[in-house]
Amino acid sequence: MVQPESGVHREAGMPDISPELPPGQRLQRGWPVTHYGPVPKFKPERWEFRVFGATADGEKRCWNHEEFSALPFSTVVADLHCVTKFSMLGAEWGGVPARAILELAPPAPRVTHVMVWAEYGYSANMRLADFADARTIFATHKDGELLTAEHGFPLRLVVPHLYAWKGPKWVRGVEYMTADRRGFWEERGYHNVGDPWGEQRYSYQEEPGDGPEL
Repeated sequence: MVQPESGVHREAGMPDISPELPPGQRLQRGWPVTHYGPVPKFKPERWEFRVFGATADGEKRCWNHEEFSALPFSTVVADLHCVTKFSMLGAEWGGVPARAILELAPPAPRVTHVMVWAEYGYSANMRLADFADARTIFATHKDGELLTAEHGFPLRLVVPHLYAWKGPKWVRGVEYMTADRRGFWEERGYHNVGDPWGEQRYSYQEEPGDGPEL
């Protein structure tokens, strides 16, 4: 997911957003649909969100759709940077903060990374610190409206300080890990960390310590 010469124009009433874009990004006014594979059909009676792996008590935690929808709702104003070089600035995301999930289902002390799992076995790995960031959110809404199916309904992860592929659509769970493991795109040549300000797009750019060997 062309830097303007003098920042981003803000119209009256728009939220306060950063006047800068990460390197190589261009400002996107709309919201393109980008994903790999088909859009899944949502079946609320079969939907479940799981937290598993190295949990503090060794137990798996699950919420059905009704239970997850009843969790505390928060909003965050944050940007979305796609590795395909568009950036959408100042969107309001509503949903459940990742920190709330960490509190409800704490990880074991030795956990260093998480794997976020989505429909069709899609996955994205990240450092625990990135997942625990105050602006990381399991979004159900954008700008006050429910997400559409094409944009991840009923649930997508938004990690504003990383490229958007680190925030999967159609999320179904989180795995706590005591060692890093590459996710779907990370196994296919994308950077293991994915910091847009460092323009960490591809695995060949990785420095020692950025991730496990391919």
